[in-house]
Amino acid sequence: MPSPQPAAARIAGYRPSSASPQAAAFARAVVQQAAPATPARAKSLLWAAAKLADFAIAAGLDPVPEACLHPSVIERFTAGAPGLSGPARRTLRANLRFIARRAVPALDPVTAPLPRERSKAPYSQAEIAACLALADAQPTLARRMRATGLIRADLRQVRGSDVTCRSGGVVVQVRGRVPRVVPVLSRYQDLLLASADFAGPHLIAGGSGPARREVTTPLLCSLAGGTDLPRLDTSRLRASWLRDCAERIGLATFMHAAGITCSQRLGDLIAALEPPGEAAAVALLGGTR
Repeated sequence: MPSPQPAAARIAGYRPSSASPQAAAFARAVVQQAAPATPARAKSLLWAAAKLADFAIAAGLDPVPEACLHPSVIERFTAGAPGLSGPARRTLRANLRFIARRAVPALDPVTAPLPRERSKAPYSQAEIAACLALADAQPTLARRMRATGLIRADLRQVRGSDVTCRSGGVVVQVRGRVPRVVPVLSRYQDLLLASADFAGPHLIAGGSGPARREVTTPLLCSLAGGTDLPRLDTSRLRASWLRDCAERIGLATFMHAAGITCSQRLGDLIAALEPPGEAAAVALLGGTR
């Protein structure tokens, strides 16, 4: 590990012409408490602390750690510091937060981890086949048709007339919270078309309105096969569709080659791209009939 002595010497000799004497004194004091391991690290922390202190003094604050290193002051300074790129601002904020944790730890309470929603595990092909077998075993034609066409909660508004053959495949017109056209995977097209034909202009899942949750709850319970096949989870059905489409378009190969692991970055990349036409989407996502 590098000796702290050169860093301490850099801190003690810090007298920049670009910062006020008060700001330089503040920087020396708080960076000394931060105890950087190398002269280079000390230099970057000193610059950040001095800039922050000059900003705080101009705003009428006393150049003391409790005031200048308050999280709200750091955020306001880094957000408005002129002439800095995005990465430079993030580095500046990270350095100031590092100093604050060492100099005024009381201002940095322990952050409790928040739960992060993860994708549900997709169904295996065997599990999907078992669910379809249970749907086919329902005691009445109506229950069999509704179970075969069962879809996620945000698609409760889909009627039989919303399922159509076009663009070389079968598509569903979704009228829920995110209106869109969704291609149906080829292996489910005949089942869904039969269900849609039975429903006609009515809701595929049954009932008089999409808000009637008690309609789908008994239907979901009926598609359970004991401990080996618990009650159907429509979130897992959606995950299964996403998995199948991602595999078809080579998403895993692309992300691995690009070194991308975060969906946020994918969203940034495609923000300016226009999706293909309906026929191209049907072919790409495995909906060709």
